[in-house]
Amino acid sequence: MSKFNFPDLPYDFNALEPYIDARTMEIHYTKHHRAYFDKFTAAVEGTALADMDIVDIFKDIDNQSSAVRNNGGGFYNHTLFWNIMSQNGGGEPSGTLAEEINKVFGSFDKFRETFNNAAATRFGSGWAWLCLNKDGQLE
Repeated sequence: MSKFNFPDLPYDFNALEPYIDARTMEIHYTKHHRAYFDKFTAAVEGTALADMDIVDIFKDIDNQSSAVRNNGGGFYNHTLFWNIMSQNGGGEPSGTLAEEINKVFGSFDKFRETFNNAAATRFGSGWAWLCLNKDGQLE
């Protein structure tokens, strides 16, 4: 048995309305997220991965099976998704993040275009992340 647990949703299904309706949230949490979790835990069951932290698994993700990569990614992405969503409706960043986005992408609009394209062309349900690469640069 793995050490992974299916996380509780940190708010009610309707908490993000009107941006995301309660039914969409319920389906994503109870169906999509749960399916990724169940398939990921099945993929790691009986292996050394079952006792590892998911972040450590992802440090060597290129050497993992597609079941671990795809389902672990879906499980982890949904877990992050629930915790970074805001009832405030988002908006453009400010400060250092805005400066870095403008430096790397040219403008927030260009970043949004690049980000949306990255999401539309990846496996899964449109997942994309703005992150720092190993050199500390936004990508």
